[in-house]
Amino acid sequence: MLLVCLIWGANFSVTKLAIGQMPALPFTAIRFALASLLLWIILRVTEGPVAPAARSDLRRLIALGLVGNTCYQLFFILGLAHTTATNSSLILATVPTVVAVFAGVMGLERITARMWWGIGLGSLGVILVIAASGVEFSARTLGGDLLTVVAVLCWAGYTVGLRRLPRGFSPLRVTTVTTIAGMPGLVLAGMPGLLLMQWGAVPRTAWWALAYATVFSLVVAYLLWNRSVKAVGGTRTAIYMCMTPLVAAGVAWVMLGEHARPLQAVGAVLIIAGVLLTRW
Repeated sequence: MLLVCLIWGANFSVTKLAIGQMPALPFTAIRFALASLLLWIILRVTEGPVAPAARSDLRRLIALGLVGNTCYQLFFILGLAHTTATNSSLILATVPTVVAVFAGVMGLERITARMWWGIGLGSLGVILVIAASGVEFSARTLGGDLLTVVAVLCWAGYTVGLRRLPRGFSPLRVTTVTTIAGMPGLVLAGMPGLLLMQWGAVPRTAWWALAYATVFSLVVAYLLWNRSVKAVGGTRTAIYMCMTPLVAAGVAWVMLGEHARPLQAVGAVLIIAGVLLTRW
């Protein structure tokens, strides 16, 4: 999960560079189409022909793919387009809390007092890291903020839903089916931009960013996330999302020249303490 935080933290800067040279929805459509193909090839090579799943299990996987990929990605991208990146990061930092509430209400996990303290410390640390850059909640950002809240609910629902899958499904198979299930809606949303895009004008750096966002941020990170949920549960996995803004700030400092602030160092200590407390 620390590797996932590193991948997703760097992905903020990588994607920021890419969507400045390629529209966001076509960018998302291409990366999910490529990731679906890559995952299918990996699944066939490593696990061979897989016996078809029961219809109820297949429907559940498809539903998770629609919620965790199609809906989450669209609400996240549309929300980001109508609010600030800082607001979006702050709202996404509530994922561990929402996952813990969902898992506790559904009786899938026992959320201890120590875990709640860890989630609280980690969330406070995220607030300090992001607040150092400035937060702006206003009528202008309200629509985007609400869309990002829906994105949080989608990702939390996807994470908790993974715990209800039968034990016979490998993380690779779950990741492959859910990615393929979520891909058509994203391709459909990006199709107008894909038809209008001038492919020859896209610089090489955008293609390298697309490769990173596909191979690492989708294929590798999703596989590790799904494996972690299966091994230790949604709450203990989701707490690591508090680390992502911290990594993102560090990578932005190196790649984009964004300067770190003393308040972010305090937030970093709280985030690390919260993760350690939750995973104790």
